[in-house]
Amino acid sequence: MKLLLLYLTLGLCLNTVIYAQKKPNIIVIFADDISARELPIYGSTKWSPAPQGGTTSDQKFRAKTPVLDQLAKEGVYIKTAWATTICSPSRAMMMTGRYAHIHKWWHLKDRGTWVNPQGNKVTWPLYKSSPKTIGHIAKEGGYATYWAGKTQMSGVDQFGFDEGVFTPGEVRNRKNLYPYSDFKIKAKKVDGKRVLVNVDTDQVVKYYAQDGWYWQPHVQLMNHPDAQNKFEWWPNTKEAKKEYGLHTYGPDVEMEYIMEFMERKKKEDQPFFIYHTSHLGHDGWNFFSRDTNPKTREKWPGTPKIKWENGKYTRTQPKVTGDKGVYDTHNTVTEGGIHHHVNYLDYQVWQYMNKLKELGEENNTILIFCADNGTSKYGKGSFVSQKGVHVPLVIYAPGLHFNKKGEQDILVNISDILPTIAEIAGVSIPKEYEINGKSLLPYLTTGNKEHREWIYSYHKDKQLIRGKNVLIDGHGKYFDVSKKPADLISFPVITDWSKVSEAHRKEKEMLEEILPKYDNFDTEHDAPQL
Repeated sequence: MKLLLLYLTLGLCLNTVIYAQKKPNIIVIFADDISARELPIYGSTKWSPAPQGGTTSDQKFRAKTPVLDQLAKEGVYIKTAWATTICSPSRAMMMTGRYAHIHKWWHLKDRGTWVNPQGNKVTWPLYKSSPKTIGHIAKEGGYATYWAGKTQMSGVDQFGFDEGVFTPGEVRNRKNLYPYSDFKIKAKKVDGKRVLVNVDTDQVVKYYAQDGWYWQPHVQLMNHPDAQNKFEWWPNTKEAKKEYGLHTYGPDVEMEYIMEFMERKKKEDQPFFIYHTSHLGHDGWNFFSRDTNPKTREKWPGTPKIKWENGKYTRTQPKVTGDKGVYDTHNTVTEGGIHHHVNYLDYQVWQYMNKLKELGEENNTILIFCADNGTSKYGKGSFVSQKGVHVPLVIYAPGLHFNKKGEQDILVNISDILPTIAEIAGVSIPKEYEINGKSLLPYLTTGNKEHREWIYSYHKDKQLIRGKNVLIDGHGKYFDVSKKPADLISFPVITDWSKVSEAHRKEKEMLEEILPKYDNFDTEHDAPQL
């Protein structure tokens, strides 16, 4: 009874007894560039092939996700979850619970500007546009907070996270760049022309500038208790420097520090919030390959080899030798392909579950798995139908005793994650502070049949919106989405409204009335003071 009263005071009006002894831990895994169709649980007849992407039905490129499959069946997975079409705006939506009409992150290379206190015109920081980010919300709710992986934004210490491990590091001292790895693509002048060069080989490449985040990654710690500085390059100890090398895999480094953080917070008896923004799913330069032909280059570098057998994963310890573009992986690394990235994410979810069991926190933890936009060379950047915005969403929380189980045919927006976390954390968001997301807890823990009537997304000045029956994409085309196509995308276009149901026509009117509220790209593109 005391336990039930505790959760009622936290605002968790659940209709079942929750047997957690404290606020549940929260883990959000935000994968990169992965469409819903890439996960077998979504049942798509199409997915992405290696090495360059596209569309295939070839089973050799089908991901295998036994752990996520089980969590989705025992927890829930959402049939139609939307992010935005590309990374930065999706991360803004996830972290703020808001759409671009407020935070002004319209696109990867189109973000609203702001004149900072120094008088410089810069990108409007999310923590200025939206002071209640998910990190701040979790912190306010009494959680220890950790950010791991990709950030894609400056000011990482301004988002309410106690600690972090970033791959690659976001705070760079230009006089002392990452000293441990030359896996980097950077701009350089050759014969008076600006070109991009693979620093490892000094070879001109057709790509984009990047620090390495997969193999021999550039890693930075934030506020680690054993570090001497607030931001510190890793490896930062004699032991770590001895172990670091070509075989070091960025996603593994992230997991090592996440697990260590979880262990420390368990000892301190403090609930933890992990925001794990993995690079897995995103393409990257394969520094181990000598093939630099853009038409044949592996878009998704290989991962350490893993094997699922007898209900558990085994991982082959990577061994890589060589230098200057000539490397031997000794058959310890997979071939390229997004399916291997999805497989490795499944392996990491298995690691999470094992650690939670070890800590005695499996039944006191909510794990959310989702992605920021559609797969590259398929949906990423696309505002056609829902190709770019349809992402996987799995929620597993055995201690909350969901009223629902398995596939949920509802509409969910990535902006819904923040208010869900706020409700779990017992944090009230002021009514005057606009949040576009809607908490999922009332749906998951009651007999409610629906969560939302509509979901929304954006791509610069393009808007996308859909209900149960009608979708309006960024081209202004109308689609009948009342039935699920085998490939999750081939919805029929509506050209004659007299041939659809009255429900379709009413929903069309509703969606058209909603869109103008968020359509201020041309009139209010930048921060309010500009």
